Amino acid sequence: MASSTPSLAIGPDASLSRYLQDIRKYPLLSPKDESALARRWRDKADVKAAHKLVTSHLRLVAKIAMGYRGYGLPLNELISEGNVGMMQAVRRFDPERGFRLATYAMWWIRAAIQEYILHSWSLVKIGTTSAQKKLFFNLRRLKGQMKAIDEGDLAPEQVNHIAKTLGVPEQDVVSMNRRLAAADHSLNAPLRAEGDGEWQDWLVDEGENQEDMLGEHEEFSDRHALLTSAMKSLNDRERHIFTERRLKDDPVTLEELAQQYGISRERVRQIESRAFEKVQAQMKADVDARRNEIPATT
Repeated sequence: MASSTPSLAIGPDASLSRYLQDIRKYPLLSPKDESALARRWRDKADVKAAHKLVTSHLRLVAKIAMGYRGYGLPLNELISEGNVGMMQAVRRFDPERGFRLATYAMWWIRAAIQEYILHSWSLVKIGTTSAQKKLFFNLRRLKGQMKAIDEGDLAPEQVNHIAKTLGVPEQDVVSMNRRLAAADHSLNAPLRAEGDGEWQDWLVDEGENQEDMLGEHEEFSDRHALLTSAMKSLNDRERHIFTERRLKDDPVTLEELAQQYGISRERVRQIESRAFEKVQAQMKADVDARRNEIPATT
């Protein structure tokens, strides 16, 4: 859908105000027009229809991107990444589900912007789990509420409040706060002004040996193959709900999936539970079949 990218390019910050003015020229769509355009894109791959769907939501992208201005990255870059998420949403949007494109797209826009922040804010990866990402994107907001933005280490009661609010360990709060406050340093920096030796020379390799790593890799590959095979027993809806609820670091909520499919939250939960049971049963059957194929030793 490369051709559907808006013709407006976001240049340096000096031209950002012009961009924000120009995107207001694109009209908002009525539910009827939006549905018709979505069907033209889905059924006929009509690039012009996709273009209208994207450009009519550029204001939504800009509004969401402005909520992430506190991470030290240029707003024009955040908007550009949000536009990528918007195009991903248009690619996957199904007008038959009965909800508006904006409701569906905001999740793709936020995901694209957050991933960009996590990968661009620091040379060192900040968070890999859903809890770490939640802490990263909420710590600044909570510090602002406590008027502790410009402080160094947080007071114990502040750490306790943030940890309870976000449901994370206190040590994670302390570590993330220090991580966000500190600049990145190169491991190749010299230890002394004379330049003899680097910081990395003093690092101890605490990683596993190659044999352990190879064994874990083979085990992971085997489990992944079993799971992939077992998921073929699911229909498209079951597979999607199972993936979103069980295989993501940051699972999609029942409410979000209920909106996507136009069904109740309880129905989504039932489909998720049934899909999980089917995958479990299929994986067990596949493992038993493998065992039966192994010749008995004497």
